[in-house]
Amino acid sequence: MRTALALFTSDLRLHDNPVLHTALRTSDRVVPLFVLDTGIARAGFAAPRRAAFLAGCLADLDEGLRARGGRLVLREGDVVEEVCRVAAEAGAGEVHVAAGASGYAQLREARLRSALGAGGRRLTVHDAVVTVVAPGGVVPAGKDHFAVFTPYFRRWSAQRPRSMPAAPRRVDVPGVPGLPPPVVTAPPGLPKGGEREGRRRLAAWLRGGLARYAELHDDLAADATSRLSPYLHFGCLSPAEVVARARGAGGPGADAFVRQLAWRDFHHQVLAAVPGAAGRDYRARGDRWRRDADEAGAWREGRTGYPVIDAAMRQLAHEGWMHNRARLLTASFLTKTLGHDWREGARHFLDLLVDGDVADNQLNWQWVAGTGTDTRPNRILNPLVQARRFDPDGAYVRRWVPELAGVPGRAVHEPWRLDGARRPRYPAPVVDLAEAAARFRAARGLGGG
Repeated sequence: MRTALALFTSDLRLHDNPVLHTALRTSDRVVPLFVLDTGIARAGFAAPRRAAFLAGCLADLDEGLRARGGRLVLREGDVVEEVCRVAAEAGAGEVHVAAGASGYAQLREARLRSALGAGGRRLTVHDAVVTVVAPGGVVPAGKDHFAVFTPYFRRWSAQRPRSMPAAPRRVDVPGVPGLPPPVVTAPPGLPKGGEREGRRRLAAWLRGGLARYAELHDDLAADATSRLSPYLHFGCLSPAEVVARARGAGGPGADAFVRQLAWRDFHHQVLAAVPGAAGRDYRARGDRWRRDADEAGAWREGRTGYPVIDAAMRQLAHEGWMHNRARLLTASFLTKTLGHDWREGARHFLDLLVDGDVADNQLNWQWVAGTGTDTRPNRILNPLVQARRFDPDGAYVRRWVPELAGVPGRAVHEPWRLDGARRPRYPAPVVDLAEAAARFRAARGLGGG
């Protein structure tokens, strides 16, 4: 009787999971395994909110497997040691796993291949499970990855979709011991984890918000984005299925939404080719970043004196999530207005974001800081201009900055201009925008203009 091991990583789902599907198709029994990898904490990527969301994902996955006669085998420790131990206990000759993009995932794969091979076992790595198109699936002539999004998107869009297997009807699991399913204690503001919740949200999004996504996706107060990013990060949703279903709906909203999923794949293919970009400049600009603990603290705590920035940072602290436009604004403010290192901001985001993904987070931060793939690396997003454009009546600011709830109209974006009793108790701006812009341009050798 052939036994295989399906190692879950960032693919915590039963629908369209080539890892589990192939293991079931080629074996008589399968051990669905997830390892609470202690190396994640040592590498600095553990975060309480993601751990809480992950607990919900694992509990949901276990329930789904039990409904099919199986169960999730949960272990904790070094992922390679635990995989080898479970494979030996179950008599598994093959281990299936999804390919990852990060340097950590690539090292994990190499270690697994070596350790399993030494024991006479085989590792099978499946591409295009975490992404729509595998990181190396499309490349420019003579290079290992695209460094500019637009040509990548053209090639990405032309790829034929792969087959998407249905969820299995039955999973036969040998008697291998494991930890009990995790207890889910979600903090306030945290969404419910798991495939069932992800699929429910996807269906609701396709029925409702998708049609107006092109029109409203930058509107901060409308909160009209899909909020599916945590489910994509943990693989509760198949990105290939999400793209297919969005394309099936059609329309400008679907086109704009699919483009954002292509950006996700774009960042994964950059990181897969250049793993060091998680911590080093993709394109060095010779920056000498400033260090100011008071400024950094004001940015983190949402008290910079610029209401749209403070609203976004307070939303992040409460929900573990932030609107994409707000992510761009807060990142530009830290790096180009305050002149702080992008790594400082990326670390804070990874500490709090439920959808905190190394590829998307680090490379978006680099894009904004001008050290990444942006073809206009010196652009500065003015928070006042952006606030007037994307939160014109101040509804987003009032939602998250209660001190400004009584300030009328657009005055909410510049409360320091109010006089006397009309002026709210709110911090003065930590920096003058014009002076900060001139400082940044001078630091980049662009002159004062």
